[in-house]
Amino acid sequence: MEASGDRPPLAHVVAELSEPLLRYLERYVGERAVAQDLLQETLIRIDRGLPSFEGRASLKTWAFSIATRVAADYFRKPANRVRIVDVDETAELSDTDRLVDQRLVIDEMNSCVREVIDSLPEDYRAAIVLHDLEGLTAIETAEVCGCSVATAKIRIHRARLRLRQALERECVFYRDDDNVLRCDRKPVTVLGPNRVVRGGAPGPRGSDA
Repeated sequence: MEASGDRPPLAHVVAELSEPLLRYLERYVGERAVAQDLLQETLIRIDRGLPSFEGRASLKTWAFSIATRVAADYFRKPANRVRIVDVDETAELSDTDRLVDQRLVIDEMNSCVREVIDSLPEDYRAAIVLHDLEGLTAIETAEVCGCSVATAKIRIHRARLRLRQALERECVFYRDDDNVLRCDRKPVTVLGPNRVVRGGAPGPRGSDA
């Protein structure tokens, strides 16, 4: 934690956090070129905010919270809006602490995973990317998202639940040579003009979208 009288210079932030911030933004938006543009905006906002940085949070979580707002602002623009799927607010939360401790170990840039992450509301997207992909603790995730730890855990759990449900429905899982869990789209068989099968279950044409 930085003391208010010893604020870090921008050069220090750039050296220490540019790569982690770029990786986070790329995971958040799914496109490296867009992430690079958002990183520049993030660094501009960090530079503006450094004079008032008081060290109440760590420099890392403070910088990540700015990056999160920059990414959220990007998706609020009409041209960049994506189709958002509602997250089930009544999902079972009987043992959230235990479930949150079990991180997803998956290839987050796989197209199956990317589509689900892109469809999440911004609060849930930020929570699962920060916690499961960036490795932040639930406490750090809460600091970045500006919410309570309990709320952060709920968002992580519900976003992860939606991800798992979508992947189980649309994908087949396997472990690669490094024993990392991966997934691929289930094969689609066209039965007729309006019927397709993904993984053996018939459905209407276009249900794999």
